[in-house]
Amino acid sequence: MSGAANRQAVKGCVRAGALLVLVGSMLAGCATSPPRNPNNLCDIFQEKRGWYHTAMRQEEKWHIPASVPMAIMNQESSFRANARTRRTYILWIIPWGHISTAYGYAQAKNEIWHDYQRQTGAGGSRTDYADALNFMNWYITNTRKVDGIPVTDATRQYLAYHEGWTGYRRRTYASKGWLVTVARKVGHRAQQYQQQYDACKDRLKGGWWENFLDWLF
Repeated sequence: MSGAANRQAVKGCVRAGALLVLVGSMLAGCATSPPRNPNNLCDIFQEKRGWYHTAMRQEEKWHIPASVPMAIMNQESSFRANARTRRTYILWIIPWGHISTAYGYAQAKNEIWHDYQRQTGAGGSRTDYADALNFMNWYITNTRKVDGIPVTDATRQYLAYHEGWTGYRRRTYASKGWLVTVARKVGHRAQQYQQQYDACKDRLKGGWWENFLDWLF
């Protein structure tokens, strides 16, 4: 057996042996429940270790601070994996209004999610944190390219996220005072998240074993 094959075999054995440890140590990163303290990025990443490692890998991949998509995700779904838009009713009986196809952590609609899959070749699910975060980073990147909004400008990024790239250029948000208020809230939260992360990033790095498991899988 060649040296490369030996290394692969050893890595496979280590993976098998470490799987149970990984499941136990990173279970908090699963999509089953929102973080207990959604207003503090340090607390989120400390509780959801899988989320932390995913966010750091994607930050390196997309060159977008994790604080920006995380602030948008908080606003869109409150970090709920299966979030959907609720239908409104008149007199609690008569259905009213359009039901959006927005779904999952990122509240991505069917059409834009399918565009993302076609353009990137990605599969995945809107109820998977890593897939949803990747979609959001892809969208933020394209917003910079199409509408010229810096990836760090969470306020305007959110307006484009909500209204779409064409809608943003047409300033459809200008007649929606409530949306402008929400966008400013998202921008403020992204700033808070970044400040929180800057203060705890060294502590969040974890020990060698956790980082080894993250690399392994």
